[in-house]
Amino acid sequence: MFASSTEEVTDGYASASEQSWGILPKDKSGQDQTFSCVTSASSKQSSNEGSTSSRHGPSSGTASGQLPSSFRIDKPASLLLSSCTESSSFHSRGGTPRHRRTPGSAGAPGTSYSSGSTNTGASVIVVVVEGRGLARGEIGMASLDLKCPELVLSQFADTGTYAKVITKIHILVPVEILMPDTASEKGKGTKLFNLITENFPGVPFTPVQRKYFNEKKGLEYIQQLCAPEFSTVVMEVQAKYYCLAAAAALLKYLEFLQNSVYVAKSLKVSFKGSEQTAMIDSASASNLELVVNNRNYRSDHTLFGVLNHTKTPGGARRLRSNILEPLVDVETINTRLDTIQELLEDEELFFGLKNAISHFLDIDQLLSVLVQIPKKETFQVAEAKITHIIQLKYTLDLVPRLRMLLKNRNTALLKAYSTTLEDNRFDMILEQIKTVINYDTTYLKDSFKMRTQKCYAVRPNINKFLDIARKAYTEIVDDIAELVNQLGEKYGLPMRTSFSTARGFFIQLKLEGLTLPEGNLPSEFIKVTKHKNNYGFTTADLMKKNSRCEEALREIFHISYVVICQLLRTIHEHIHCLYKLSDALSMLDMLLSLANACTISDYGSFVPAEYACFRVADQIFTRIGVDDDFETNSSTFMLEMKEISYIIHNASDKSLIIIDELGRGTSAEEGIGICHSVCEFLLGLKAFTLFATHFLELCQLESLYPNVENQHMQVQHTRSGDTGAESVVYTYLLNRGSSEERHYGLRAAEMTALPSSIIQEATTIASKVSQQFLARHHTDPETQRQRAVYHLSTRLLQTARNSRLDPDSLRMYLKGLKKQYEAELQTAGQAVDAEEQ
Repeated sequence: MFASSTEEVTDGYASASEQSWGILPKDKSGQDQTFSCVTSASSKQSSNEGSTSSRHGPSSGTASGQLPSSFRIDKPASLLLSSCTESSSFHSRGGTPRHRRTPGSAGAPGTSYSSGSTNTGASVIVVVVEGRGLARGEIGMASLDLKCPELVLSQFADTGTYAKVITKIHILVPVEILMPDTASEKGKGTKLFNLITENFPGVPFTPVQRKYFNEKKGLEYIQQLCAPEFSTVVMEVQAKYYCLAAAAALLKYLEFLQNSVYVAKSLKVSFKGSEQTAMIDSASASNLELVVNNRNYRSDHTLFGVLNHTKTPGGARRLRSNILEPLVDVETINTRLDTIQELLEDEELFFGLKNAISHFLDIDQLLSVLVQIPKKETFQVAEAKITHIIQLKYTLDLVPRLRMLLKNRNTALLKAYSTTLEDNRFDMILEQIKTVINYDTTYLKDSFKMRTQKCYAVRPNINKFLDIARKAYTEIVDDIAELVNQLGEKYGLPMRTSFSTARGFFIQLKLEGLTLPEGNLPSEFIKVTKHKNNYGFTTADLMKKNSRCEEALREIFHISYVVICQLLRTIHEHIHCLYKLSDALSMLDMLLSLANACTISDYGSFVPAEYACFRVADQIFTRIGVDDDFETNSSTFMLEMKEISYIIHNASDKSLIIIDELGRGTSAEEGIGICHSVCEFLLGLKAFTLFATHFLELCQLESLYPNVENQHMQVQHTRSGDTGAESVVYTYLLNRGSSEERHYGLRAAEMTALPSSIIQEATTIASKVSQQFLARHHTDPETQRQRAVYHLSTRLLQTARNSRLDPDSLRMYLKGLKKQYEAELQTAGQAVDAEEQ
């Protein structure tokens, strides 16, 4: 019998402290590999922490699945929530506390590399819990986007756990992070807590009593809320105690936060392990400027900015996610590439899909509100539900057009989505909606027209009280129009009735060639606003009629809400097909975006080459940048060593490593020595490495290892016809061999105000050093022959395993390989002859 890692939590709430949520104040506290050595003058340009389980089994504690009638907090909600963190902000509307994005929350410049241009307001809540004792380092995570009803579970227990958790949180861009209060006790914060607070200083942190981290209750929540089509996730997570514990705390917190519960069998629940995608740590994503430009966070000059031609928020989110977490499954990658090829080859399909998708709303956000049941009915809740059902009807009306475009397609992915859209449940839901909602009701952005749509959304003769309320509303609106007409006739002014959400009905007057009597509006007109010759105002009578209009409207919305709730019960039974629609739209939007990038720049998803073969990386590491960190009292060199140490301890033979100018923070001799030893270690690791350096001595590695290849970025020198001054032009062309630019630094110095005598002396000394280096540089002919054999064998293996060339193209490629091999052997033979002479 296993012991629980925490005290038992019994059902019910016996004391005030147990009834509290317990939110505390913020604590201040080997396959084919090529090692590319790029040298160039222009290379710079180019047991459970807070869980109620031990590692060995579930706990005996339970927590209440729903807020009981006795649930209360020890202080007013507004005070409690404001004490969570200094940078968190909430407002209450209709008795429902809601999140609001504030300055300093996730996505603010400087707080997260992954804020990105798609982030119009962070809305993800993340819960993290760590094991303790022997299970320290085993971490569970649960997250849910308030705009998307998908509960995502993750659990980490392998090498580099902390780095993976931090990276995952960066990608999610959370608006709030929750952890057990025991992890953040003053002066006793765990390593994970310290890492999170250091890496996300602008994200509100909320400590929660650990009794809510209950893996048994988490599993019950998932079984209760998960849509049947996603129920296989239960088998995946039922033994993963930590992510279940995190899920329990998250779902309970969301219930409290949103003052609503999720409909049973309505959530999409998924388990995402780190093995399904390549890991790009936050520093590498920032260095590579994947989604945020380092110089200007508003700039679109990023990989995401270059590739983003999406038309929907869901498509943009999916593109961003795929950039930060690239797929590692080759079959899936090729399936997507085949789809992009078909989109490019069929112009009608490309433009047809692009146009059709652009009309869709954010389905994820729509789904999120459709699957929630508010605990308190208010005027705002009723109005919102009517809007949602109108948006759903509008969305489903667009499906037939999309269905028609995807018929009889060739690639597997388009065929699959075509089958998805042929699901008769789309038609079934739409027909159910049309039995309640007027056929001509559609989603409009105009405030008054949309208000009218909501007022008359439910068909007549469904509820007699609704018909009576609408008749009263119509009469009041007519009275308002008549009142404004009478006022216009009375004063001889061109008045008209206008409407705004903030003011309701009001009078608008535009003076064109007219003047007001005595230069002023009549005294009965009040609350006057003026912009140039446009006046807006109201009267006491109009304000009374507006009040009566609002009362009638409230009655209409209330009755309509009751009718629509009955309709939603039917829709919830078929909610899964809407998840399928969301998935199809976001994927098609992303692939269209990538295809669009191909048409503009001849690449981003295709490789910009006639032929290319390379392996998929499971991790991407970078070491770029030479800045001191004064806050941590770290020099450039110390930062370099920390970054390289991290790479060495976490990289594998499947990693992609990019290192730029390592060793520049110390002396030349030490820098060369460190670079050389690091390169040899990585060569032994067999990781695919790009190493950019100005240390030309490293080029000797090519003569020692057959899987090292020197490349350089070509530059051109031009002279001004007037002054004779020389300048360097960067071509951004990659050429084989090491750079011939031996004195790039001196050429750069010539362009400054440095005295010519100093530059001449420096040139003389540098030339002597270079001559000594070249005298020692020697390539062994036998090594050249080995390299030729190595190059041929690796390319033949690549071709045999991965080639998708047609027979004629393959024949031409193999002939090219033969010629290249013979040329390399001839070069090696010439070197032997030269030695003998």
